[in-house]
Amino acid sequence: METTAMKTKSLLVGLHVLVIFSGCLQAQTPTSDSPIRNVLWIIADDLNNTLGCYGDTLAKTPHIDALAKRGARFDKAYCTFPLCGPSRNSILTGLYPNSTGIQQNSQIFRQTIPKQQSMPQCFRLKGYHASRIGKLYHYNVPNSVGTNGHDDPGSWELEINPAGVDRLIEQPSIRSLVPNQFGATLSWLSSDHPESRHTDAIQAEDAKWVLERYAKYPNQPFFLAVGFFRPHTPYVAPKAYFELHDPKKMRVVHDIATDREDIPRAALASGKKEQDQMDEITTREALQAYYASVSFMDAQVGKIIDTLDALGLADSTAIVFTSDHGYHLGEHGLWQKMSLFEQSARVPLLLVLPGTTIPGSVVQTPVSHVDLFPTLCEATGTKPPSNLQGQSLVSICRDPSQVGRGWALTQVTRGGNKDKRFFGYSIRTERYRYTQWDSGQQGVELYDHKSDPMELNNLAMVETKELSETKDGLKQLLHQAIESSFPADGKTPEVGPMNWAPNLTDHD
Repeated sequence: METTAMKTKSLLVGLHVLVIFSGCLQAQTPTSDSPIRNVLWIIADDLNNTLGCYGDTLAKTPHIDALAKRGARFDKAYCTFPLCGPSRNSILTGLYPNSTGIQQNSQIFRQTIPKQQSMPQCFRLKGYHASRIGKLYHYNVPNSVGTNGHDDPGSWELEINPAGVDRLIEQPSIRSLVPNQFGATLSWLSSDHPESRHTDAIQAEDAKWVLERYAKYPNQPFFLAVGFFRPHTPYVAPKAYFELHDPKKMRVVHDIATDREDIPRAALASGKKEQDQMDEITTREALQAYYASVSFMDAQVGKIIDTLDALGLADSTAIVFTSDHGYHLGEHGLWQKMSLFEQSARVPLLLVLPGTTIPGSVVQTPVSHVDLFPTLCEATGTKPPSNLQGQSLVSICRDPSQVGRGWALTQVTRGGNKDKRFFGYSIRTERYRYTQWDSGQQGVELYDHKSDPMELNNLAMVETKELSETKDGLKQLLHQAIESSFPADGKTPEVGPMNWAPNLTDHD
């Protein structure tokens, strides 16, 4: 039953956005000859590559699979840091975490580099109307659902923060490995409530509402970002999506002890001991719940794309679909994120750039989240900030055989506070993954994806002439990549107090 509080909240949000649209959405003169006038950015939370278009035979994701057929699918796309806050700040500034200074959750780049233009802010300054629905910057999920979270007001004209039954009603019914803990603990619920009352479904409906109003102003370019909360824990989805996935068919990882014998201790760090003790039945239920949440999120993506098509906006809109980072489902005995293995660092990435991407194309060269900001700027003819650290992917979209930079860098921290903290850095080329922990002092890893796509055989200690040459080359490449991830002065900015003052000046 919908509560009075829920109705009041919905009414207030509706009135708020109506006022904003009435005052801000006015016809603008196009500033570019590009056929792409608008940007639709869709990001999932804690989504790995459990998608049909990435070859997962258990996935039920028809809408994302259909989107992949419309544009380019990047097979080797990687986050810069496998944790929500650092990754999202990196994506939205086009800078590596060593340059944003954001290397943990509950922080935002305005505390370190307050004058930096965010991606949506850059488009705002060029005449775009920028809207956000849901989670783009970091949120504490589920407790911050329905709020602005750790958002950046300077990035948007319009912010919509719905909260559905999964946040407002169902939490007492959620099964959790640790009672009353949901956000960072494996937890799930097969919901009896109608799909339309769940947060992500409300967001899809909100996106339809926003797009319908954008369609009334054809000369006003827009940047619409939709951040879905699923499949982040708690894995809550309507029962129908659970019924799509048979727990008996879930893939459970075995022989973990043998796999871990040649892996450095730092690579296996996990503070989630409750996950290490799951029996096989519980593991299958958790896997079913994750896949169900992915399918539920997929359905919401389909609703937004259908709206874009119905309104005649698809031919003039760049579409991005990605996740903030990957996600472990038991590989190497790990769950969730914060590792440098493929499952944690790799992300899905689909780009649909009308007139540029080849429908159904697959890009094999490694790319990074920091590449998205310059890509959208080039695709729309928008001038980017001068200090972006990624490469534009537009030419690769035109010719998927191009190599571009040829590598992707991911980093993570270990050791807790500053005095004991050290970094792990991993570089991914088309064939290899090479990882150093604490500059190699606490371990080195080398995996050959040509013969070992699951990264089960660490070759770092194997001595052959060919491997020695490979390791030396990758070590040099890794150090060059790390150096390039810092700002021009070589110093990671310090995190200061909150600075919410939006930067709305034309800052280059």
